[in-house]
Amino acid sequence: MKGTNQQSAQTRVSFRSKYIIIYHPLNCEERRTKKTFKMKLSFVAWMAFLTSTAHVDAFVTPSANFIGSGEVNQRRALHSLATRSEDEEKVAGKVLEGGKVIDFESTRGPSLAEDALRLAKEEVANGAVKHAQLSDSILGINDDVIAEVGHELGLFATSDEIQKCAAYLRSKAANGFFEKRPGSISETYDDIMRSASVAPEQIGSLKNMLAKAFVESGEVTSAYAKTFYLGTQIMPEDKRQAIWAIYVWCRRTDEIVDAPRDNNSEMLSDLAVWEMRLENLWKYGEVEDVFDLCLLDVLVKYPTLPITPFADMVRGMLMDVPDLGTEIYDTFDDLHLYCYRVAGTVGLMCLPVFGCASGYDEIMSKEPALSLGVALQLTNILRDVGEDATTRNRVYLPVEDMKRFGVTKEQIYEQRVDQNYINMMKFQIERARMYYERARRGVFMLSEEARLPVQTALDAYGKILEKIEENGYDTLKTRAYVDKWEKLSIIPFSWYRTQDISRTVPLPGDKQIPSLEEPAP
Repeated sequence: MKGTNQQSAQTRVSFRSKYIIIYHPLNCEERRTKKTFKMKLSFVAWMAFLTSTAHVDAFVTPSANFIGSGEVNQRRALHSLATRSEDEEKVAGKVLEGGKVIDFESTRGPSLAEDALRLAKEEVANGAVKHAQLSDSILGINDDVIAEVGHELGLFATSDEIQKCAAYLRSKAANGFFEKRPGSISETYDDIMRSASVAPEQIGSLKNMLAKAFVESGEVTSAYAKTFYLGTQIMPEDKRQAIWAIYVWCRRTDEIVDAPRDNNSEMLSDLAVWEMRLENLWKYGEVEDVFDLCLLDVLVKYPTLPITPFADMVRGMLMDVPDLGTEIYDTFDDLHLYCYRVAGTVGLMCLPVFGCASGYDEIMSKEPALSLGVALQLTNILRDVGEDATTRNRVYLPVEDMKRFGVTKEQIYEQRVDQNYINMMKFQIERARMYYERARRGVFMLSEEARLPVQTALDAYGKILEKIEENGYDTLKTRAYVDKWEKLSIIPFSWYRTQDISRTVPLPGDKQIPSLEEPAP
């Protein structure tokens, strides 16, 4: 989401968040709506970077660590390193050009945004405020979403039916997976579900209700991200539906932040309620509407799904709100955390759903997934330099890079492309491509059915960099655009890149992908 100046309640704030890794690339079509998205970094993000000290080498395993020979031993050593990084260093979000990783995951610290959200949650918990729904019915499913889909959403089930379905889903989870909250409505319905009075036809009715909720989740995904929606059709049903559920949660989060407001306090109250609902879903398995049911079903089926990237995305949204977020990015390190919050988080959400190839796991696949998020988000930023400056009064290029190449903020606002600007864009494009190359290594770590959607996302967005070059590096007055037919033409090449043969016989112009046990380039 890209922040704008404060606007009246009659004007929708225009945010540009890229829920990438899975669905922004899917969302490659130019949206028909008046909204576009891209999120920014905040003070809490870059302060977290400044206070982070843990560094480890990512995917660089010294040969001395290999005991014996063969692929099994190599993978065991790689996994050992990744596990050590996860447990001891909490590796998550920052991949430097030299291969270092810095913990950006679940960063909390003093900032206007973090303090504002904390206070809003305290007020909601104490009953000091009553949150205002953003639509007449379901939080985050407002008139814009309904109009885009073409019909009402989520109104086909009663509260009683929703709670019975939630109890049914909780009963499918491992024993002790969800905590019990004595005296809560969830405990009441759990008792009902355990009783012998629940007839098989009632269970069938609950399953049908959940299926309808997933259908509507797919409709939302299709309305906003047609290309990727089609890509999900090749995935098994459970995985396909899980991706839709994650997309809808992210979409709703954006709608909560992006709604017309008189002031930030209204938004903070709603966002506080939203995050508290998220916490209750993960901790107790509690829900409030049919789309919550979909996410609960995903959590039950994919129990390694972490709450952290969801919470971090909330903060990424919040960090871009006027008067709470960051106005400029002094260094690329500052910008990098923003990329993690709004893009890398989606990769972490999706890894448990995508699944990993034999011999690999989510910890080992994390770095390439985060690299893809950075690559996609940087591409988005480079494409929209002129649009951001003229319509949002924002420049997201790191100040240190602009100074290095002699580019001024004034020339960006005046839309003057000179050799200095061209040289800077060449540098930024190479940086983005470095992250794409890192991400390509991770495609083969994924299960086979997940590779094509991810590879297509990678290729479609990488094509934008080529368009920038074709436009003479002018991203101030000319928008790099990949049309629908070009996107479709990419798919056969993306498919080939997901095949094992492509690693030894790459397409013309492709770099050979190194062994997954070798250091990234």
